Amino acid sequence: MILDTNALSAFIDGDAALGKLLGREARLAVPVIVLGEFRYGIAGSRHREAYENWLVEHLPNFEVMNISDDTAVSYATIRVTLKQTGRPIPANDAWIAALALQHKLPIVSRDEHFDSVPEIRRVSW
Repeated sequence: MILDTNALSAFIDGDAALGKLLGREARLAVPVIVLGEFRYGIAGSRHREAYENWLVEHLPNFEVMNISDDTAVSYATIRVTLKQTGRPIPANDAWIAALALQHKLPIVSRDEHFDSVPEIRRVSW
């Protein structure tokens, strides 16, 4: 499963339902885009040090997914398809969706706009 930024934040903050869901999974991944968004989000947080310490301690338990040329092809296809159907999604979420397609993994998210992406399975909690 691939976590989006909101799922990563909820997990770090101790969301019990999400923890239970993720605890059943053998493969958990965090796209580098999500790490960038998360680090940006915590940059001004009064809890920044605690979040950064969590990342140092727990991020090695996740697969960090990087962007490749194959990802870029999926990204472009997703953006064009959604633009043609009048249902665009934020660019960073298109990158996350592209990684999900490339690796054939569902996305853990509460963002329903992922449902507009063909062949993506979104898992909510």
